Amino acid sequence: MVIAVSVAPFLLQPFYLGSLLPSLPLDSLFSTQGIMVMLLAAYAGAMWMFLTSAPKVYTVMVSDLEVARQLYEGLLDLPAAEVPLHYYYNYEQTLGATGVDPLYMSASPTFSGRMMNNASEGLWYQLKKNTQLHVITGASLGTKSQHRHVCFDHDCLEMVLMRVETRGLKFKIRNRKPLNFLIKDYEGRVIELAEVAN
Repeated sequence: MVIAVSVAPFLLQPFYLGSLLPSLPLDSLFSTQGIMVMLLAAYAGAMWMFLTSAPKVYTVMVSDLEVARQLYEGLLDLPAAEVPLHYYYNYEQTLGATGVDPLYMSASPTFSGRMMNNASEGLWYQLKKNTQLHVITGASLGTKSQHRHVCFDHDCLEMVLMRVETRGLKFKIRNRKPLNFLIKDYEGRVIELAEVAN
């Protein structure tokens, strides 16, 4: 037994996009509540795009900003980076330094009584495609007056150490956990990079 079915009437019927949407009257879609829901959805989408495109920022506190500039720009050849937009909204001031060992903090009264007023203070470098390094003052000098760079992120120091190795600089790893290593620059200065646990 063969049943013949004609599909021509279905193909010739017009297709409306509204037939896929639930039956909502347009006046409820464009009401005050409908517009608020659409605005909130648009805002959530914009915030999601902003936050997912924002670069990861690692902060390093150093004892001397000029020596740090010579290390990161000269020896490690890191390119300068733009200050990320989310740092303009006092994000830096929310970094907790209450759990920092006082041995690593500077004893100078110029830093201890002052918060960062401008997000562009310090040095900004591009570590990877979507990863930046923010270098600020605030660390104390180490033993024998060696320059100290203090960081709270192990991953950041791992990337810096990898850059040191690829550039062929002299270095000595003092400790793996927490990561602590020394770099000798071309002028014979010893720079200590130390990870501090929160």
